[in-house]
Amino acid sequence: MQTTLAHIIACSCKKKGTFRFITLSATSASVNDVREVIKQANNELRLCKRRTILFIDEIHRFNKSQQDTFLPHVENGTVTLIGATTENPSFQVNAALLSRCRVLVLERLSVEAMSSILLRAVDTLGVRVLGPSSDGLKPPVETVGQQPVICIEQHALDTIAHLCDGDARTGLNSLQLSIQAQVSLAQSKALQGGSNVEIVVTEVHVKEGLQRSHILYDKAGEEHYNCISALHKSMRGSHQNASLYWLGRMLEGGEDPLYVARRLVRFASEDVGMADPLALPQAVSAFQACHFIGMPECEVILAQCVVYLAQAPKSVDVYKAYNNVKACLRNHKGPLPLVPLHLRNAPTKLMKQLGYAKGYKYNPAFSEPVEQDYLPQELKDMDFFSWTPSK
Repeated sequence: MQTTLAHIIACSCKKKGTFRFITLSATSASVNDVREVIKQANNELRLCKRRTILFIDEIHRFNKSQQDTFLPHVENGTVTLIGATTENPSFQVNAALLSRCRVLVLERLSVEAMSSILLRAVDTLGVRVLGPSSDGLKPPVETVGQQPVICIEQHALDTIAHLCDGDARTGLNSLQLSIQAQVSLAQSKALQGGSNVEIVVTEVHVKEGLQRSHILYDKAGEEHYNCISALHKSMRGSHQNASLYWLGRMLEGGEDPLYVARRLVRFASEDVGMADPLALPQAVSAFQACHFIGMPECEVILAQCVVYLAQAPKSVDVYKAYNNVKACLRNHKGPLPLVPLHLRNAPTKLMKQLGYAKGYKYNPAFSEPVEQDYLPQELKDMDFFSWTPSK
């Protein structure tokens, strides 16, 4: 879709003649190629007063230092940069470059839009649609000679529209492969003495041609983080149905089960905590079981752990208290308080002479609770479970 829009812009620029349109792909272009284009853009602007639009396909393939090459030339207007990427630009594009650009998000096409595109495609190809939606189509192109009549079921088109993730290129490629496969099969039968009959492309043929999951998931991209965040928040909200859904979406999309298991271990301590001390052993056991047997057998183990954590009572007291400890340490001004002498170990005679361990009360030696300070004098009354760091 991004490349198609770039070609539309290029055609418009050529008609007006006010801009040069240069296309590079980050998968094959080098920094030297970019510098050469910028050099030419400078000459065009200086001599012909004509500006240059530079389109970089898959711009996320350039690393951050390579992207820095564009900065001064985008800043002074030497080139107008259009970058296309299938990744989240917040993660993949240099922040300085991103701040000088306008981000346009191209959403996936709806099922209705995909159906419209597919119907136009079969109409152009002269393929007859078998189903209720075929009434409004133009008559199919007349066959020539021994060429068979090609038909496709409306249900098959609907299947493509649903399984292509809103990607028109994937949908059209799937349609083409499905038709070509059945035409080749019919031609093969004709060579073996069969007769040319009407070819009907069905839903089964479409699924064979598509040969992919319809689940949008990228283990290294934004969808990876979106889904694990949704899983974490669903368990936090004690919504076991949603938790199972997001788990299934990740595993069916090809996620590493050990990654999910590690996140469950973290959740068991961060969100469940002391409200259910058995949650952590449950999550660790799930991780070990996944490590032992792998996919797909470990799916139900992860599902059990996810449901357990979703149903478990929640407490973030320990999580918040430890964050308060970190804030206290990081915001402390000056040297950190010394460890009180009575809490220090005294393995040598000199250390005993210096007062190490002096006055320490060994708790098991007392039948009643022991009154004793365990924090430095400066933090004597500090309660990290209720204390709030100052901003």
